[in-house]
Formats: sequence, structure tokens, C-alpha cells
Amino acid sequence: MTQATRSMQRDFPVFATILVLIAVATMVALGIWQLQRKTEKEALIALFAANQSKSEIVFPAHGPVAPNAMFRKSSAYCLKVAEWRSGAGKDNTGKSGIRYIAECVGLGGEGPGVVVAVGVADRANLTPQWAGGAVAGIVTTEPDRQSLIGRLLGQKTVLRPMIVARQAPAGMRAAAPPSPKDVPNNHLAYAVQWFLFAASACVIYLLAVRKRLTAS
Repeated sequence: MTQATRSMQRDFPVFATILVLIAVATMVALGIWQLQRKTEKEALIALFAANQSKSEIVFPAHGPVAPNAMFRKSSAYCLKVAEWRSGAGKDNTGKSGIRYIAECVGLGGEGPGVVVAVGVADRANLTPQWAGGAVAGIVTTEPDRQSLIGRLLGQKTVLRPMIVARQAPAGMRAAAPPSPKDVPNNHLAYAVQWFLFAASACVIYLLAVRKRLTAS
């Protein structure tokens, strides 16, 4: 064994190499997991699409909404509107506007009530002329209002069931019905990112080791 070979062996970063290999293996595992999640999400979206043509169900009383209830036809009854919420939305023709959501009081005036996407209007800060009553529409979940920090921390939020009304009250337009096509499925992109991170880490580390051994 030559002196140069012994010097290269001494300078080879064994501990750092082990750490990099562990990191790369973790990235690859995360990429594979995202591919598995992609397959699961595709199956879930297919179920949601099939739900659209199924018979009407009883409106779910509480969240989380079961997958076989999502995007199903249903009906509910709003005893009284306790609060209005609004946000960007579209009507059933695709026109943008302000979607108004009614928070209804529960049975006996207590507990969680029905959440209803009543309709869409062009004007913000509107008080819809709707005091409650029977609603027929499509089952989905209320908008997720969890903060970005909460999501990053992995906090779980149980979204309540919401019914999107087929017909809007006077002065408003019917909201766009929820569609399985709007369910995000970015898992393939996430998988590719993890694989690219792993490949980049390998290339960068190999170049750094080569430079170190060449200089020794």
C-alpha cells in the first residue's frame, strides 16, 4: 500500500458518509411513501366521483365526513342562522364572486348546527336574506381555516360536514357544486422532489469528497 493510498484512507470522511447515506435513504423512503399516497389518493378520488351518481343520504351530523358520504346528494334543515361567513368562490356557471356560508344553530339552540353554503353574490359584506329552512344539495366539508403554522406543526383539524345548496335565495346565485376534480393530488410531484433531493445530495457529497481526497 502506497503512502498516497494510506493518506486517502485517513482523509476519507467515514462518519460524514454514514450520515449522508442515512439522509439519502430517508429521502428515497419519503419519495416511495409519496408514490403510495398517490395511489391511495387516486382510489379515493375515484370513490368520490362514483358517489356523485349514488342515491341521497342522510346528512352527516358530525365530522370527519366519511369518504363514502363525500359528494353525495343530501338534504338538511337550518333552524336559524347564527353567523355568516364569506370568502372567494364561484357560482354554478363558473363566475367568480363571494360565497356566503351560514352557520346554523343546533337542535334546541345548542351544540353544533348545520353548515350551509347558501350561494354566491358579487358584493362583499352582504347580509343574505335567508333565515334558514330546508336545504337540498351536495355534501362536502367546511373550508379549512387552520393556519399555516398549525399545518406545519401537524395539528389535526376535524372539518365539519357542509351542504352546498342547489338553489340560492333571492339576490344570490347558486354556488358551484363541489367536485372530486378539485381534490388535490400532488403526491407524484412531492415524490419527484424527494428523489431529486436524494440525487442532488449524492452528487454534491461525492464532489466534496473527491475535492477533499484530491487535495490531500
